[in-house]
Amino acid sequence: MSGKVWLVGAGPGDRGLLTLKGLDVLQAAEVVVYDALVGEEVLTLIPEEAELINVGKRAGNHIMVQEDINRVLLEKAQQGKRVVRLKGGDPFLFGRGGEELELLVENDIPYEVVPGVTSAFAVPAYNGIPVTHRDFTSSVHIITGHKRKGKEYDIDFEALVRTKGTLIFLMGIAALESIMEGLLTAGMNPEKPAAVLQQGTTASQRRVVATVSTLKQAAEEAGIQTPAIIVVGDVCGLAEQFYWYEKRPLAGKRVLVTRPKDLQSEMSARLRKMGAEVMELPAIGTVPYENNTALEKSVAALFEGESGRCDWLVFTSPTGVKIFMEEFLKEHDVRSLGGTKIAVIGRGSAKALKNYGLKADFIPSVYDGETLGRELAEKIRAERTAVSEPVRILIPRAAIGNKELTDALGKIENAEIADIATYDTVYTSSTVVDERAYVERGDVDYAVFTSASTVKGFAAAMEGIDIKNVKAVCIGRQTKAAADALGMQTKMAVKATMDALVDAVCEAAEQNW
Repeated sequence: MSGKVWLVGAGPGDRGLLTLKGLDVLQAAEVVVYDALVGEEVLTLIPEEAELINVGKRAGNHIMVQEDINRVLLEKAQQGKRVVRLKGGDPFLFGRGGEELELLVENDIPYEVVPGVTSAFAVPAYNGIPVTHRDFTSSVHIITGHKRKGKEYDIDFEALVRTKGTLIFLMGIAALESIMEGLLTAGMNPEKPAAVLQQGTTASQRRVVATVSTLKQAAEEAGIQTPAIIVVGDVCGLAEQFYWYEKRPLAGKRVLVTRPKDLQSEMSARLRKMGAEVMELPAIGTVPYENNTALEKSVAALFEGESGRCDWLVFTSPTGVKIFMEEFLKEHDVRSLGGTKIAVIGRGSAKALKNYGLKADFIPSVYDGETLGRELAEKIRAERTAVSEPVRILIPRAAIGNKELTDALGKIENAEIADIATYDTVYTSSTVVDERAYVERGDVDYAVFTSASTVKGFAAAMEGIDIKNVKAVCIGRQTKAAADALGMQTKMAVKATMDALVDAVCEAAEQNW
């Protein structure tokens, strides 16, 4: 049975510019064939189980020639696979998408094309340059600035000048001088505004605005690098009036988020709203215990029969909530928790409880294990009427759970504590984005840590790399202590909440820390 191929435009870099249809198709892919120009935020959306094939197409540097790419798409589809050809920008705008379809058509392979947001429009927009404006121009023209090897430019510069429209040259940085000379020779005003826009929509976005006669020199002095686009037209003069990207608190900052993969989205979304380019390093993953007899025995003893009684159920993570509730609900329903109070370490765990129609009875003032244990112990003592009756506490959590929590609760007189491991914490790393290279080059502005275990996971992923220059923004005291122990530069949020953590990152950026 034949598979199917989707040509998907990934947009110019910012993953928010990937279309909804593109996201749906990508997340159902079995094979992903991707370019070097695909934004790394987009690459993190590829399913972990998908086969990845990097063809690395960038001007002058191809890991795989076009003919071989076409053949790979055909072969994978003939194996019955769902194949996504993920391309930067739009697949039909200088993306050679038409060439890739030819072999599929010849072999009757079904396919779809998912258009993408092109850098020709998105990058100027992110730099405050409207490509059309009725006071300046009513047309826009997109031209490839890349010429085929051994051939001259096939560009009618005189025709372009006569249009009086905005001219956008893609893939033309290597030929910037030739393009400007072509326009000048064709009669363009030397003082016509022109711009070079580097790596638009990403943390490396840079803009140089000059004139047609001075753009080459200005770009060289600024050290502009590829990928970049060239814009020529009076609208370039609006950039200083309309720019907006740089005004956001975290614009130009690359932030590494190290939460467990299933908990990254909310933190990453908040940072992106502040303007950051977010790299998601899974750092740690969770593996639930199968056939957890210890948990089964505790649930039977505490929630079943006439003698079954659980006074407090304590959760230290959203993962702990999810794993316990899924196991608990196999044989019980939430009514069985009617006589049990629930304590959680923070808002994330409280939010996870709400998915099951439950509300936390207690959240500590500081979201860490020591404070949770100490303040919960104080609350239990204050509410207790008789110490002759044991207080029964169940803590389903990670196998490497913080000992300070049980130490504090263990000081309660006549307390019966069942500290049950429900999942293992494992260290992981990305299979598609090389975060190690970014850290090694010093291209990560801040690393955000939400627990001591994510710090340890980050250190494991960066083994062999000096991380003492990493600026770590930590959610709480224990997390900061773990980062300090590894020699990282540290900053701690005022409160152990995601809002406070994002505020700490913004404050660090404002202070140029």
